[in-house]
Amino acid sequence: MEPKDEFLEIFYDNVDRDGADKLIEWLERSDFFTAPASTNRHAAYKGGLCEHSLHVYKRFIKILESEYGESWTDKISMESATIIALFHDLCKVDVYKEDVRNVKVNGEWIQKPYYRFEDSLPYGHGEKSVYILSSFIKLDRLEAMAINWHMGEYDPRVKGGSYAVADAFYKYPICFLFHLADLEATYLDEKPEN
Repeated sequence: MEPKDEFLEIFYDNVDRDGADKLIEWLERSDFFTAPASTNRHAAYKGGLCEHSLHVYKRFIKILESEYGESWTDKISMESATIIALFHDLCKVDVYKEDVRNVKVNGEWIQKPYYRFEDSLPYGHGEKSVYILSSFIKLDRLEAMAINWHMGEYDPRVKGGSYAVADAFYKYPICFLFHLADLEATYLDEKPEN
């Protein structure tokens, strides 16, 4: 099954929330299904963002099952887990632009394609995803916290000295588990382009 088809099947099987139809319409008009997940690291290829979201979803479900057993949905609904995983990186929609640069290969200069980052809404990372997603569907606190802090210790706010991520992880352990799912998908399922 193509990644886009798999993404939509998971979404339609698990999400039934006001505004969901408008969210999917927006995704279809955006580059979500064709964008890379990064410029030169994980899933840095056409369609990488959608694939990354699927990898994170699968990792998140496995982690929830491992941590809480078969009754993990007593801790978080399947709908919430799906929303968090599939939409945590909406901040990356329409920010990667295809370009070329000169690279020396075997002593000769050639033009090599690459993705450059150009953000018309520099709102942050996790907080930008929450902002975008909230314009379509209402998020509960756990969903917003998990998406907002999914970068964990790599979030620029943490690098600046904020302890809010630690507070969020203690108060909402599922946020920490989601951060792990994102890391596992990034480093175990996806490789940087060479």
